[in-house]
Amino acid sequence: MELGSMASWLNSTFIGFDYGILGALHTAAQYAGKVLTPVMKVISALGEKGLLMFLLALVLVLFARTRKMGVCVFGAVCCGALITNIILKDLVARPRPFETLEVYRQWWLAVGAPAEDDFSFPSGHVTAITAGMTALSLTARRRNKSLLSAAAVVAVLLMAFSRNYLMAHYPSDVLFAAVIGLLSAFIAYAITLLIFRLLEDHDDVPLCADILDFDITWIPDLLRTRSSGRQADFDPDYDEYGYEEEEQPAYEPEAPAEPAPAAEAEFEPEEEIAPPAEKKKSALKFKLPAKKSGYQCKH
Repeated sequence: MELGSMASWLNSTFIGFDYGILGALHTAAQYAGKVLTPVMKVISALGEKGLLMFLLALVLVLFARTRKMGVCVFGAVCCGALITNIILKDLVARPRPFETLEVYRQWWLAVGAPAEDDFSFPSGHVTAITAGMTALSLTARRRNKSLLSAAAVVAVLLMAFSRNYLMAHYPSDVLFAAVIGLLSAFIAYAITLLIFRLLEDHDDVPLCADILDFDITWIPDLLRTRSSGRQADFDPDYDEYGYEEEEQPAYEPEAPAEPAPAAEAEFEPEEEIAPPAEKKKSALKFKLPAKKSGYQCKH
């Protein structure tokens, strides 16, 4: 099979790196007795076409608190798919490992992996999972960043391991795919911040406010309100707001009341307040007895 210049360069530059890792995985498959093969097929199927990341993005977009995360994940996976599947795969045109060397073909048959029909470089599975999980880590709250970052590393390693175990990609394919996924996530993160900044600056516009605030948990209330509105249109017992009207008693005009006779005010004579009595001077005069001196002068 005639290879292009870029595919030939990859095969010659990374031949030792690729052969060493694929050989180690083939040895692990022999010792495991094909027990790992179903597990690796399931992991690989979860990353097919980035569908798992797209579904996760769709769920996150439905809630106001996680809408920014969903938009970033969606943008990252789309950016990675554009770079990987639209541009690089056809540009590099690197064949699958089992299509180039006979030894790789024998290892692929031993594992029993399904055939892949497109080019090998770079891995679309690894690009999608790396882009999506990195986008989650970038947009997560501060207290969840470390947990999501660890989960992203584990998810990327499992996907890369499964693709190499099934002999669907060279290890160099998944290495470059991880780099492309990281780049795609940062591009999507920058675009997401710009989009939400514009929405927040124009939140006085109804459409922008709805995009920021809408939450799927509102749907039952909206349906209930709409149902109440329809019932109010056809049922005279309901008012325009959907609430049941209470029966009001018939209005009967009341006869004018006769004015009550003015009551004669009863005046009581005010009591005369006597002026304060003057204090009478006491007729008694108290005389203090003169002190007798006990000292007499002697002549």
